[in-house]
Amino acid sequence: MNPNIEKLYHIAGKKERLILGLMSGTSVDGLDLALCRFSGSGLHTHIALQAFQTIPYENGFREEIRSVFSKHSVDLEKVCVLNAWVAQEHARLVNRCLQEWQINAAQVDLLASHGQTIYHAPKLLHPQDQFGNATLQIGDGDHLAVGTGIITISDFRQKHIAAGGEGAPLAVFGDYLIFSSDTEDRIMLNIGGIANFTYLPSNRNAAEVFCSDTGAGNTMMDAYIQQHFPGHHFDENANIARQGNIHQGLLHELKQHTFFALEFPKTIGPELFNLLYLNSAMSRAGIDHLSHADTMATLNRFSADMIVDALRRCMRNKAYVVYVSGGGMHNPLLMQHMQEQLPGIIFRNTSELHIHPDAKEAVLFAVLANETVCGGQTQMGSLQNGIPHVSMGKISFPS
Repeated sequence: MNPNIEKLYHIAGKKERLILGLMSGTSVDGLDLALCRFSGSGLHTHIALQAFQTIPYENGFREEIRSVFSKHSVDLEKVCVLNAWVAQEHARLVNRCLQEWQINAAQVDLLASHGQTIYHAPKLLHPQDQFGNATLQIGDGDHLAVGTGIITISDFRQKHIAAGGEGAPLAVFGDYLIFSSDTEDRIMLNIGGIANFTYLPSNRNAAEVFCSDTGAGNTMMDAYIQQHFPGHHFDENANIARQGNIHQGLLHELKQHTFFALEFPKTIGPELFNLLYLNSAMSRAGIDHLSHADTMATLNRFSADMIVDALRRCMRNKAYVVYVSGGGMHNPLLMQHMQEQLPGIIFRNTSELHIHPDAKEAVLFAVLANETVCGGQTQMGSLQNGIPHVSMGKISFPS
């Protein structure tokens, strides 16, 4: 037997596994690293977050990614070389983090890497009838495995598409396994560049569970700040948005896209919700000039309104608790807009469920890796609710 296969077999049979989850989102602000201890799998998964850190990207790294990120036309050679380079850089950050935590790489059973999305193309977004759903993440798993010495599970989204899904959102797989409750109707809301939520009824009926994007989370606000306020990556504490007034005409036009009328589940990305989308909405609203503060106030309300609209469509007049994670939970104005429009809904964050809210996405990919190796038997749902019953991830060996 190949020694790597033998080692993987041993890992799958262990009572406990140590898995390091990596996440780099559409905000391209840094790498989240979540070290998780697992026992069991499926609905018997038990997880403890052992350590967590976000390492901000250096400006040079960020700009290299943005040179190919969410663009219709890019330099193919650049994509080719970045695929290896991003993985090598992530490997360097993994090694640095493990050293700081005083953990030897040999102690870590698996590395779970989401990679860096550079383009997401669900069928609804592209006009090429002969092609279906597609998505592309770079940061090759083989380079990560060799660079860290750890067996790596990566490229999770491709199996989801191969089985008939859109490649996103994948949060539902981890949310259902580790956050379902017998006593509480829950919505797991993650506000990253794009906002998404998982609907978890207290009956734990997998046929009713689903996950969907709602539209822009932070992506348009962040892009606007980065364009007009050099050196700043986001509107810290909504300081700029708080100074402005919502432009109702612009807000109306921002909401005029067929995406919002589609049934759940659905996915989208910055390929749609970007500054070109903003400029088009301003043109339709007849706006020649709008202050930065008023623009940010309007974008903030736009993100909040579309999240609220999505949640209202699935709540069915029950008492729900919304557990928030992602960068948007740190935007006080965004949270205020949502809470004011959903006065009967309790908002909490995932720290109350023993998972650091900033770590949640990285943790969920660690859950997927655990399922890849020793799970895969739990019936998660069906294509009717956008959840193909598959185990995801490609396996890369260090040698």
